[in-house]
Parts: sequence; C-alpha cells; structure tokens
Amino acid sequence: MSSDTFATATRGALLQKFPAATTLLYEGDRADFLHILLDGVVELQGTWHDKESTMAVLRPISTFILAAVVLDAPVLMSARTLERSEIIMVPADALRDTMKTDAGVSFAVAQELSGCYRGLVRTIKSQKLRSGTERLANYLLTQQIRQGGGDTVELPHEKRILASLLGLTPESLSRAFAGLGKYGVEVHGGAVTIGNASGLRRLARPSPLIDNHKPPRNTASGKADKELWPLERSCSSEAD
Repeated sequence: MSSDTFATATRGALLQKFPAATTLLYEGDRADFLHILLDGVVELQGTWHDKESTMAVLRPISTFILAAVVLDAPVLMSARTLERSEIIMVPADALRDTMKTDAGVSFAVAQELSGCYRGLVRTIKSQKLRSGTERLANYLLTQQIRQGGGDTVELPHEKRILASLLGLTPESLSRAFAGLGKYGVEVHGGAVTIGNASGLRRLARPSPLIDNHKPPRNTASGKADKELWPLERSCSSEAD
C-alpha cells in the first residue's frame, strides 16, 4: 500500500507488550482492533459451559480475529499470551475503511483469510479422518521438518495444549505416544526422539491435501504464503 494509505490504516494503532498469561480477548468481545503478533506466543481458545479447548497456537508473524474485524462481528475465540508477547493493534474501523478504498489491501486481506480457512479445513480433515495415533504421528513429522529434520524434536507446547490441539484428552495423548513406541518414538519431558522416521511415515501417511510441511524461512510469512508453498514447490520442480 502507499505511504498515505498506510498512515490512514495505522492511525491510532498501538504497539503493546504483554506478559505471559494475559487475556487479550474474551469470546463475544467486540472486535475493536486487528491483532498482529510480532513476538511471543498466543493461544486461541473456545469454551462451552465448563469445557475449554485450544483452537490454535499462534507464533510470529500472525494476525488474529481478522474475520471478526472484517465483518465487524463479535470474536468467536478467547486469546491469551503463553509467553511475553509483542502485539500491534490496528483499529478495526481504520482497516475496514482502507479495504473499501484500496483494492490491494482488500486482496491481501482476502488472501490471509483464505490461508486461515484452508488451515482450518486441514485441521478438521485430520481430526475427522485420522485416529489419534495417526494425528500425533503426522504432528511429529511436521515438527521434525520445521525444526530442521533431526531425530529429536522439542514439543513447542505443554502436553495439555498439544492434546487439545490434536482433539485428544491428556490420557489419549499418553496412549498415542505409547503406541508410537514401536516406531522408535521416545519421550523425555518436552523432547521427543524419532528412532524410525520411515516407519513413522508409513503409519502417518502424510497427505499434501491435509498436511502442510512447509519448511521454516528466515523471512516473515503469513497464512497465505504457507498455503501457496506447495504450489511454489511443484512449479519449481517442473521448472527443474
């Protein structure tokens, strides 16, 4: 966007630093600001009566409650920091006004929302079509790729959060880890050693229509970039 458009969109924006365990939003809150996570970790949660579930764990650089901002609707998830976090808060009214006058901004927002939607479809497919053990196996393979391909990966979340992300109870997660023992998976606190990656892959049967094994980059990337990576890779392979 142009510098003038940027100035309009960010007029009234705030750069805030929050300590860990800070609640940023509650379900049903009005979406007054678009949140952009620059540093730290944020958990998105859903609740029903006395139950709660982790819907997503965000790391930089990520937007959240973008759909609520675009629709000027109440947020559907609560958000809280898991670590000390730095967040830009862009006024929702300013963003919507900018979208109405700048097609480039509108297209970028549409791309980000599309990336978020496709990520949600991947999650739903995995939870509906796979067993808990298969979900965990694919999760470990994804983390192995994102952490450089070594035999040992560090769980990025505590096991309570991991279980919720995978649609499991903590007890079911423990059983799933035990079931992966035959594939050389050993758990030592937050570290997981994968002794038989090829066997684990045969069990997991990862699919590009469910899993996104995009390797990490040194540059910032949004949800759309993560979704376009498999297409970029296939085009690059064809060119080679």
